[in-house]
Amino acid sequence: MTMNDITFPPVLAGEDSPVWNGGAFVRSGKSTRVLAYEVGESGWSDELTELHESATESGAHFIDVASRGHAINELKRTLGARPASIMEVGCSAGHLLADMRRSLPNVTLTGGDYTLGTLVKLGEKMPGIPLVRFNLADSPLPSDTYDAMVLLNVLEHIENDVAATAHIARMLKPGGVAVIEVPAGPELFDDYDRQLQHFRRYTLRGICNVVKQAGLVVERRNYLGALIYPAFYLAKKLSQARPKSAAEREEHVANAIGATSRFNAIGHAVISLEEVMARVVTFPRGIRCVVTARKPS
Repeated sequence: MTMNDITFPPVLAGEDSPVWNGGAFVRSGKSTRVLAYEVGESGWSDELTELHESATESGAHFIDVASRGHAINELKRTLGARPASIMEVGCSAGHLLADMRRSLPNVTLTGGDYTLGTLVKLGEKMPGIPLVRFNLADSPLPSDTYDAMVLLNVLEHIENDVAATAHIARMLKPGGVAVIEVPAGPELFDDYDRQLQHFRRYTLRGICNVVKQAGLVVERRNYLGALIYPAFYLAKKLSQARPKSAAEREEHVANAIGATSRFNAIGHAVISLEEVMARVVTFPRGIRCVVTARKPS
């Protein structure tokens, strides 16, 4: 499938359907890099994206590298080398899109996000990939469109995660795959989560139930960051014991991410060991839940 095979709905009533020309969308005779649908109000913002990006050293934090690596491995396993269409929902600064473009040369990529400013910046540095601003919980995008959809740390930001996941199932082709990651541990919800506008953290069983309610079949499930969970648990409990004011939370998030970034070398080594173990072990705990699910054919 090429982007020319996907029919995007008009942004406003009475308009023709926008067309991707390889570098931009043509909408009502005018060129626009980002196809922006109405999304309504949200607590998430371009500023929060920038906070997370600056604190994680532009995606180089070991747990974010591990998340992207896991997603790509699952895409390779489920799609093989065949041509396929993939949408990343919550593409943010585009780190996973860049990794997929390098690692999956036969796929057609689309990036989606909620914040327009983030997508405009991404469009300037990543030509050739269509970018769409939309609200996943009320998605206007067409059904039966993508061979795979990837959501890394997205559903926790959406109040109605069941409705959002149902749209994922709707937009996937029959037999299509969803690779989903969410933060783990409801009992560890703290000021970090509040600042990043999380509605919840998940158990592995909980996110699998959400996925199943959407009509998807769980193929694989596990925790990511299992071997560093004890240190993570302690840090979260200390944070809960020392609640921050709203004004202090932004600095708290930056400091929390920055502190763990100093251990990137050790973190990469631990995660490499964990990846080997995860081939034969389902971990009882971790800092993120990872689920691969398929839409019935």
